[in-house]
Amino acid sequence: MAELIIPRSTEIMAAVIFALAVIHTFSTAYFEHLARIQPAHAGLWHLLGEVEAVFGFWAMVLLVFMAFQLGSNTSMHYLESRNFTEPAFVFVIMVIAASRPIIDFAGALLVGISRVLPLPAPTAYYLTVLSLGPLLGSFITEPAAMTLSALLLRERFVNKNAPNAFKYATLGVLFVNVSIGGVLTPFAAPPVLMVAGTWGWDMAFMLTHFGWKAAIAVFINAAVVTFLFRDYLKGVKTMSDALARLDVPAWVVAVHLVFLTGVVVFNHHPIVFAAFFLFFLGFTEAYHKYQSRLLIREGLMVAFFLAGLVVLGGLQKWWLQPALEGMSPAVLYWGATALTAITDNAALTYLGSLVEGVTDEYKYALVAGAVTGGGLTVIANAPNPAGFAILKGSFDDGAINPVGLFTAAFGPTLVAAAAFMLLPG
Repeated sequence: MAELIIPRSTEIMAAVIFALAVIHTFSTAYFEHLARIQPAHAGLWHLLGEVEAVFGFWAMVLLVFMAFQLGSNTSMHYLESRNFTEPAFVFVIMVIAASRPIIDFAGALLVGISRVLPLPAPTAYYLTVLSLGPLLGSFITEPAAMTLSALLLRERFVNKNAPNAFKYATLGVLFVNVSIGGVLTPFAAPPVLMVAGTWGWDMAFMLTHFGWKAAIAVFINAAVVTFLFRDYLKGVKTMSDALARLDVPAWVVAVHLVFLTGVVVFNHHPIVFAAFFLFFLGFTEAYHKYQSRLLIREGLMVAFFLAGLVVLGGLQKWWLQPALEGMSPAVLYWGATALTAITDNAALTYLGSLVEGVTDEYKYALVAGAVTGGGLTVIANAPNPAGFAILKGSFDDGAINPVGLFTAAFGPTLVAAAAFMLLPG
């Protein structure tokens, strides 16, 4: 296939459309408000108010623009040159991780661990989910950890009756902790995956340079939000002993874990993990009585969001890479943290990895900054839309205010920054 050459005028328009998509992301609560006051067009406003639909919608606008300016063949060529493995993987892992046997198993495991803590049962469980849940992302991948943690939090704590301050604080800590909690290994966090092979980062490197620092920040963030809302958590209904027991046969749980493991192991091979997923769907249908509703719609919407980000992000290299090249390591760290808030952190690290002859300090600053800022917005980290989709129904008008999320995530982000910048190694 011939090399695709995009005119600078098209790249500039792509940057404008990308900026409009970011603004739209911060305006979804307004569209949900319009849906309530203008019921005649509620369907349209609800569509525009779906955060998961924003980047897919604006990706369509970009492709239509390219078709008119450059021709349909060029537009199609560009679309087919994009790599949609990550959106497909996030969809598959989200559906499997959110299945009843996996959720019941994870819930029972975390309940058992929480009972070791010298705290009231609901408080200990909340602390465990917000700390160990995100750290699981280093092994079962961040999208799976986000899905599990968000579902467990929704089941016990984040509901419409909970105080808004508590819901936003929980969401902010969850997003930040998942973003930094996946860096104990080189294969689980999307921004690390993009550079680990190129830069030769293995398990030992990730643990010694990133992992232990991230773990400290994760526990501090979880402990602080637990302490701040300790009075509210004491009033949460005491957990039943049934939560620590599985009502799904162990062999069914084992089969689901095999499917989950297979998808994780072959996360770079869409044909293979798609085959695992099809077998998974067949198994859930065959043993329907042990299943709850699969999150097919939610998973598809999240994949649509990420696919739109892939399409729009592919034409941002012209301004993003020169900006990264001209930064010192210290400036790069904070620059990457800020840029992550308006673009996917995996795309950011990928573009940074294309810069040749960089120092080890540059590499560390880029990745550390990218994961530090991964909780500030819904678009900052690939798993965020999954958590957003699961938890948004618990918020007013079924929408999460982007400013509220940014504000809630700002403090935990500073804790992560302190860990990565001040701790040695």
